Amino acid sequence: MKKLKIVGIVLIVLIAIVAFAGALFVRSVARRGLPDYDATVELSGIKEEVSVYRDSYGIPHIFAQSQEDLYRAVGYCMAQDRLWQMDLLRRVCTGRLSEIFGEDLVEIDLLMRSLRMPEKSRQVLERTDGIHVNALQAFADGVNQYIEAHQKKLPPEFSILRYKPEKWLPEHSLHLVGYMAWDLSLSWSTEVLLDKIQRQFSEAKARELLPDMIFFDTLVYPEFESKLAQLDLNHTLLKANRRLQDLGLEVFSGSNNWAVSGDRSVTGKPILANDMHLGLNSPGIWYQMHQAVEGGLNVTGVVLPGQPFVVAGHNDRIAWGFTNVMVDNTDFYLERLDPDHPDQYELNGEWRKMQVQNEEIKIKGGRAFQEELRFTHRGPIVSRFHEIDDAAISMRWIGNDYSGELRTVYLLNRAENWDEFKDAMRTFISVSQNTVYADVDGNIGLYCAAGVPIRKGGESCAILPGWTDEYDWQGMVPFEELPHSFNPENGFVSSANNKTVGVGYPYYISRWFTLPYRIDRILEMLAEKNEFSTDDFRRMQTDQKSKLVEMIRDSIISETDESEDLTDLERNSLNMLSSWDGVLVPASPEAAVFEQFLGLLLKNVFLDEMGEELYADFISSPLLYEYAVHYFFEEKGSLWCDDVGTEGVAETFASIVQKSFKDAVSALKDDFGSDHKGWQWGKLHRLTLVHPLGSVKLLNWLFKFNSGPYEAGGSYHTVCNYSYPFRDPFDVTVGASHRHIYSLDNWDESLTVIPTGISGIPASPHYCDQAKLYTENQYHSDYFSRDLVQKNAMYRMVIKGK
Repeated sequence: MKKLKIVGIVLIVLIAIVAFAGALFVRSVARRGLPDYDATVELSGIKEEVSVYRDSYGIPHIFAQSQEDLYRAVGYCMAQDRLWQMDLLRRVCTGRLSEIFGEDLVEIDLLMRSLRMPEKSRQVLERTDGIHVNALQAFADGVNQYIEAHQKKLPPEFSILRYKPEKWLPEHSLHLVGYMAWDLSLSWSTEVLLDKIQRQFSEAKARELLPDMIFFDTLVYPEFESKLAQLDLNHTLLKANRRLQDLGLEVFSGSNNWAVSGDRSVTGKPILANDMHLGLNSPGIWYQMHQAVEGGLNVTGVVLPGQPFVVAGHNDRIAWGFTNVMVDNTDFYLERLDPDHPDQYELNGEWRKMQVQNEEIKIKGGRAFQEELRFTHRGPIVSRFHEIDDAAISMRWIGNDYSGELRTVYLLNRAENWDEFKDAMRTFISVSQNTVYADVDGNIGLYCAAGVPIRKGGESCAILPGWTDEYDWQGMVPFEELPHSFNPENGFVSSANNKTVGVGYPYYISRWFTLPYRIDRILEMLAEKNEFSTDDFRRMQTDQKSKLVEMIRDSIISETDESEDLTDLERNSLNMLSSWDGVLVPASPEAAVFEQFLGLLLKNVFLDEMGEELYADFISSPLLYEYAVHYFFEEKGSLWCDDVGTEGVAETFASIVQKSFKDAVSALKDDFGSDHKGWQWGKLHRLTLVHPLGSVKLLNWLFKFNSGPYEAGGSYHTVCNYSYPFRDPFDVTVGASHRHIYSLDNWDESLTVIPTGISGIPASPHYCDQAKLYTENQYHSDYFSRDLVQKNAMYRMVIKGK
């Protein structure tokens, strides 16, 4: 027994030693990539000393004496915080994810290679002004000097995945233009989805799912009038085939922006607000940064990791911000192939040879996958990515056209007035945006800077016949003819992905605009008073009152009230909904009932006929299901109402509403009990900032990759946007990727917050250190003057030349 006891003690000691050693190893891997923000650094190429001040959130304020020194320092600082994220985005754009993640990513790699982002980047680089190229080269050099000096001090993801970053090239920064253009593209799988629906069901049923924007009156540019409406463009607007596509490969994106003039501001100068809605993950998509060159540049805002310029922000003179135009800039074509020569396709009665591109996808572990990609004159054959084996469908995509987004943001960083702003926006084509503007002279404006295709065949929402050039693009709408507004009489401009212009505009932009719940609420708040402050803008930007609730609540109540068999719990829940103010705060039980009702309504209307697989595709498309809800209540019914599984019974609008309400109450009772106090929306609706490696439970436990969950209010239909997919309710996946409020009377009174934090390294105190602030609808100061920057600095790094 004594020997066994000794053996047991020895085993316990050994286990403790192994556990301790393991903990030390994990700690070493987790922390070895942490930068020293107070270091003095020597870099080759630095001509004069650069100072980098970081505030309590680690946000860098870089002060240099020359542009070249500035961008070299920008690259170094960004690599300190976001090196692995930069490498990951580069791999997405070049189709090289399988090399680090394995075989499961082969199809995604092939898809991304079919988009030919590197080819576009090289084309753009060849035509880019030397001063812009010099900036990209200096940035790349700063990144590379950081990589070279920290081969043994890299972020933990490199150790976990067992690889090291390659050299950064100027063209890699340009890849990100394609990435953002694709991430914001509206046309990827909706046409195929609605094509399936139309082939299975009647055209009338399919038509109900197609947004008819002619009935929505809230416009981004209501005052935009043009003599262009008198031209004969030889195409018919507002007529389309009813086969459309889903939202896109990436996450759905929305945004809000607005500005008021000095006449409507308590300061006498404009105030501007912007929050761009993208996927909420960690590290976040934006990197906060302030860049200054003495006697020249002074700009602050958010930068996309991997490129050096401020994308949205302000300089000494102007402020600007973006919302997605929702332009339809992708078309799909059914190609007619030669059965004897499958690499040939018909065009106008003649056979053309496709371009065949051989691809080798390297897979983690040393294996390689060989595949061929095929291209017509329009673009890649993408049928395989939709799992379509019996047809060849090609894709024409705006992202392959020449554009100059890097030129745009470079010039925006330096623009001083409306004319210089417009000149900058002229080349913002692939990433189509409604860009809000304000300047210190008191001007405000909004410009639809977008690549809007001119189609000879008119509105193009169908999978088009590819054997004729009838549906090929004829160019782009000239920049001067795109919608815009400057100093409107009402004293404000605003956009929220809603319908761009009215029916008098002669060019087709899209029909896939977001329904006007957010913009109508913004306009409602802008009408509440004559003068606004930054505090008012804070309240507006975090507003969780819903216009959708306002639109449909009375119908829910009146129809459910007619039910003769309501339980006491259902009756009390209905009464609770009747007295609700329509604000979706996290503590609201009414919000929980309402959102639960929406999801179950869709299920009760569509699942029986669509079946599990098609229904899953349908509720993966936010605009489709949002419009379906709108149509259902606007028309007080739908051809989809009748449940095909109930013989002899024809379900109606009333019976569907009643059933859905009862189902919602039952679901909440099952989850939280019969006490309404426990039915808090925030308990259902939660945000977890998920890291790409955070889905591996052991890794997440060891390295704390994920942050959260945090209780969230709002929904997809509130200005304070916290969207969730109906296929997986109610986990938040999309929301404001940043919030900025700019005071043009005093830049130091501007406010900002991002969902995550400046660092992409989980062991850093600045990893997700803004998440609590963000989810509690708070902000931090966005100091701009050097005096206040230095006064509030927590760290100072000095960069000198070698």
